[in-house]
Amino acid sequence: MDVVLAVLVLAVLGLLTLLGGSVRVVDQFERGVVLRFGRLHGEPRGPGLTFIAPVADRLHKVTMQVVTMPVPAQEGITRDNVTVKVDAVVYYRVYDPVRVVVDVQNYQAAIAQVAQASLRSIIGKSDLDDLLSNRERLNQGLELMLDSPAVDWGVHIDRVDIKDVALPESMKRSMSRQAEAERERRSRVITAEGELQASRKLAEAAGVMGEQPAALQLRLLQTMVEVAAEKNSTVVLPFPVELLRFLERATPPEPAPPAANGRVPAPRPASLTDGG
Repeated sequence: MDVVLAVLVLAVLGLLTLLGGSVRVVDQFERGVVLRFGRLHGEPRGPGLTFIAPVADRLHKVTMQVVTMPVPAQEGITRDNVTVKVDAVVYYRVYDPVRVVVDVQNYQAAIAQVAQASLRSIIGKSDLDDLLSNRERLNQGLELMLDSPAVDWGVHIDRVDIKDVALPESMKRSMSRQAEAERERRSRVITAEGELQASRKLAEAAGVMGEQPAALQLRLLQTMVEVAAEKNSTVVLPFPVELLRFLERATPPEPAPPAANGRVPAPRPASLTDGG
């Protein structure tokens, strides 16, 4: 009786062991590829509970999520002979789990190696200005270079982004001096354009004053008011002859004092020679 009970217990334990070895759980974002005695068996298993034959079958789980893979900084020489270091990030996902398992030994390592080689190739084919300002086109070129071999492995490259371009310190200083010179040039051009516009306006104003002498007198008076507002003790300002004549005409002559004999002398007309 004890022998029979022991046999039953062993049978149950063996059955539970076989059952535990044949039950697998595939997550929602995964697919399971079954190899039976090393050969592909059936279609990829979907998410949920799945059963495989113990000992005979081997289940390979493949994630179908988008994977973010950073590419280490690669050093290279650009087409205009500048040494730079460029790093990037690759976004990819598996669309055929069978190819990922059967056609390539380690698809993640393979994509990493292709990404590094493609990044060095892009550096050698591009100018420094393209790496700094035209990254969108370079990203598209990298994506095409990576997607071509990855398609045969069952992987689709969603996008590739160049993250950073590291320049030598000497090149940074040169670019800083170049940018400063460019800003100085723009400043001088703007100043010259302003002076040109101001000179044109002054020429127009001179033409108006030449046609209207009174405008010149008003401008001179305005200048005197502005100078007087500075609280200077002495102001030396040359007066044009036209302004003196204008003041002579505007000032009435003073009455002459009576003479000793009772006669009033005739008033003397004002002259420019009086008082120098």
